[in-house]
Amino acid sequence: MTPIIHSHRLRVRYGETDQMGVVYHTNYLNWFEVGRTELIRYAGITYRELEEKGVLLPVTDANISYKQPARYDDEVEIRTRVKEISPVRLTFSYEIVRWPDQQLLVSGETMHVFTNTALRPIRLSLAEPDIYDWLDSQHKGGE
Repeated sequence: MTPIIHSHRLRVRYGETDQMGVVYHTNYLNWFEVGRTELIRYAGITYRELEEKGVLLPVTDANISYKQPARYDDEVEIRTRVKEISPVRLTFSYEIVRWPDQQLLVSGETMHVFTNTALRPIRLSLAEPDIYDWLDSQHKGGE
């Protein structure tokens, strides 16, 4: 079982760098958000539409490991996959690599809980079974 990896490319903007000319460390977490947003969009639903259905996905934990810096004007690829899923929790795994040399720059994970708009945990498998099944299939490699 190999999870499906979704990729999204972007170019480092000047405002994302610090005085040393490298990407400021918190911007990688923003790029993680881009990765998971685009993964959800690939399912045919946007984060906005998910929220309109009353399903929120707050971050409960985040882990990040910095390997090499990205620099202004580098093209990077955000690789996102569903690492773990249960009816109540979801973990995304990320790799950010420089394109085209494939140098791993950052890896990490974010852990989430499915909630309603009152931030009470819900079982996504009951609230939105089609979305849950799609996410589960991504975790299982599209089986």
